[in-house]
Amino acid sequence: MKAVFVLFDSLNRHILAPYGGKRVPTPNFDRLAARSVTFDKHYVGSLPCMPARRDMLTGRLTFLHRSWGPLEPFDNAFPELLHKAGVYSHLVTDHFHYWEDGGATYHNRYDSYEFVRGQEGDRWKAMVQPHWERLRELYHARQFTAERRKYFSQNIINRQFIREEKDFPSVQCFAHGFDFLDRNRAADNWLLQIETFDPHEPFQAPSRFKEPFDTGWKGPIRDWPRYGRVDELPEECEELRANYYAVVAMCDHLLGELLDYFDRHDLWRDTALIVTTDHGFLLGEHDFWAKNRMNLYEEVAHIPLFIYDPRSLAMAGSRSSSLTQSIDLAPTFLDLFGVGPEAEMEGHSLLSMKSGERRRDGALFGYFGGAVNITDGRYTYHRFPADLSRQEIYQYTLMPTHIFAPFSPEELADAGIADPFAFSKGARLLKVPVTRRSPMYENYGPGALLESDTRLYDLHTDPGQLDPLTDRSEETRLVALMMELMRANDAPPEAFSRLDLEGPQLPVAAQ
Repeated sequence: MKAVFVLFDSLNRHILAPYGGKRVPTPNFDRLAARSVTFDKHYVGSLPCMPARRDMLTGRLTFLHRSWGPLEPFDNAFPELLHKAGVYSHLVTDHFHYWEDGGATYHNRYDSYEFVRGQEGDRWKAMVQPHWERLRELYHARQFTAERRKYFSQNIINRQFIREEKDFPSVQCFAHGFDFLDRNRAADNWLLQIETFDPHEPFQAPSRFKEPFDTGWKGPIRDWPRYGRVDELPEECEELRANYYAVVAMCDHLLGELLDYFDRHDLWRDTALIVTTDHGFLLGEHDFWAKNRMNLYEEVAHIPLFIYDPRSLAMAGSRSSSLTQSIDLAPTFLDLFGVGPEAEMEGHSLLSMKSGERRRDGALFGYFGGAVNITDGRYTYHRFPADLSRQEIYQYTLMPTHIFAPFSPEELADAGIADPFAFSKGARLLKVPVTRRSPMYENYGPGALLESDTRLYDLHTDPGQLDPLTDRSEETRLVALMMELMRANDAPPEAFSRLDLEGPQLPVAAQ
């Protein structure tokens, strides 16, 4: 068996033509859907970027115990498990978060890896004295700073060196992927992961992809929305969205090049292909940009998934209505190569799943410190603590780093030692209290949230999640299912008490 795994970042499901999208032509996603099984009820697990990848690699939800952080010593990572079974894995990525403090243990799980430089705030090109005043004129004030070690300033420098289409990191990622295939496609027992940061912000694409979405914008470069409420003028909003559309069009083109390669070398005969993303991205829906700050709406939580298995050609062009999520990827990759799942994995292999087959009654998802969310495929329920600023919550880790830096001595001063969890293989963990002085608090923690009211939505009658539903019986049912899944995840006691899930009375969803 051979497999190619394509992982995009922030790819919106509803934009893609196989899911009904009409604003951006995506003919190559249509080509992929014609060959594969398209999953209609595929959801995220832990968010955002690195927590999502930890779920994908380990097959287990992590957001109830930990925020953004590295793989832990007790984690099962599917590339490592494949290695032990004699299967070679290679990662090609421009996702620079792998090389920051909060992600530095992921790429080393693969047998080999290539890092393409230059995306977003990647500390790539060195310019000691940039022409800041000239550069200030080129960029919108909301995406400009001269302060060092900030994503905005480093991105401005990086972009001085990304001029031709061949320079774009995502283009290079696929080129390196083709190099791997040229050298290794005749071999057996390998997995290639082509992972690109696009269409994550900033939404920079070669001009030929932007031209079909030209808005007539005459202002400075505007392709990086804030994380928060929409307060821009309509023409500015349209420019931001148009730049996202352009990057999606580029991603579709790159996928098409991969499909062409499969056609040219008949890889369809013996090579699996799986394509998905980590999460979506709000483009003004619900009056918000981006993610992290708001309720986990469908645009962010409901994501695309396509699976082609050369041993199941009769499934080509079919659709699955089964409820699946990101934690199913690890057992699926293991199953492709005849490797069984580890005991700690909560996910299920998707290879033999029949359309509509229920292997789970619900899917939990969320950000550490925010709501615990659940869907059963029809309803979504989002349960917040009564007071985000007063909740008792801890990080459980043996790798105390945040996205940008290690845990501070002040954080660790009050840390204790927790008994082993069911998934930690006998290891005791640091139990670090989360307070306002925690570096992650205002970025990916409780202090980042702009919405915090418990809600229930019926996706059949309200697919846009515009009107929260008051239905005591459905809420009670979903709360019971939520608690069952949290227990199966060995959630810590405070994960229940912070949501008032231990008392006999259950609060009714916001009206």
